[in-house]
Amino acid sequence: MTDAEFQQRISQVPYARTLGIQIGGEDACFLLPVKKSNIGNPTLPALHGGAIAGFMELSAMIHILQHSKNDKIPKVVDFAVDYVRAGKYVATHSRCKLVYLGRRMINESVSAWQEDETAPIAMARAQFLVKE
Repeated sequence: MTDAEFQQRISQVPYARTLGIQIGGEDACFLLPVKKSNIGNPTLPALHGGAIAGFMELSAMIHILQHSKNDKIPKVVDFAVDYVRAGKYVATHSRCKLVYLGRRMINESVSAWQEDETAPIAMARAQFLVKE
């Protein structure tokens, strides 16, 4: 499936549309563009932690759909986020890494960054159930 086809599928998910998630172009890379509705603290301004976590979780799901033969949406079993830095009001990127791909369970790690990939704003571990 091409990036354009995945972008079309992403736009069919209401929360992904709300956040504005886009395919980042590189393998396993996604983009959360600057959007006022993603601000949590308007005085800084800083991104809402839930928007960052939602972006990372949806990135992991899309990554699984890109790399598995199953077309069904994976079910979240566990998702844990470590917030490392404040998310500034700038474009945010995420990269997913497949840690374990079993018949039914999939583990992924996700990192989110803004200007510098070596300085993440959040790291996540996700476990999904895939039904056959």
